[in-house]
Amino acid sequence: MIGLTDAVVRFGTRTILDRLSFSVAVGRSLAILGPNGRGKTTTLKALLGFQRLDEGSRVAPAIVGYVPQTGSSNQRYRAIDVTVMGRAAHLGLFGQPGPDDFEIAHAALERAGAARFADHFFDRLSGGERQLVLLARALATGSQAIVLDEPAAALDLRNQERLLDLLKSLREPRDKAIAFTTHDPNHALAAADDALLMMPDGQSLFGPVAETITPDHLERLYGVPMRVVELVGPAGERHQAVLPAFAGIRAA
Repeated sequence: MIGLTDAVVRFGTRTILDRLSFSVAVGRSLAILGPNGRGKTTTLKALLGFQRLDEGSRVAPAIVGYVPQTGSSNQRYRAIDVTVMGRAAHLGLFGQPGPDDFEIAHAALERAGAARFADHFFDRLSGGERQLVLLARALATGSQAIVLDEPAAALDLRNQERLLDLLKSLREPRDKAIAFTTHDPNHALAAADDALLMMPDGQSLFGPVAETITPDHLERLYGVPMRVVELVGPAGERHQAVLPAFAGIRAA
């Protein structure tokens, strides 16, 4: 499990997190949503142990797999080299990765859908391809907790779909606690069991997606009227999507 209990974070006189509590059990996936400046990044840093809490507590495994928004490198590393870096905590200060570590890294690339990039240079990959490699690195840690910072932020629609399919596939074995931040409530509908809505007034709402991703809550979250619509997929399956009320409106 990973989570925060009554977490308080202050920057000077400004309180960013005020008694924030939530948890993600192994087998569950959490989407964290909120307007810009509300504290999503601070929440993620606190969850990872990067941000000191002024009050409250954090629970997390000793090792947490982390996928940042973007990845860059001035060194000419191959994707397999970047992925095997996820084994660092298992090797000790002066340890070197062995055959078992590279086998785990290759398996992580396969699971992330990035096996074909194994011998490609990381700095030559596209943004979407790098995200897959960074996800593989997080999986290679072997942690039961994976935290992703707006993983779809820099992706086009096609790559967003691929990433969401991947998040859903990672959720299906129910062997990990997964938390990710996003600006799009549709990502929560597609790939999360629970949602944490960080309201602009400093309050928060945490619970199952069916109870939190509603027009009333989203209108309060984003300050614009929202609608939940039902769509029919290519195979006839029905699913919900969230749209701002102005979507599709054109002047006559």
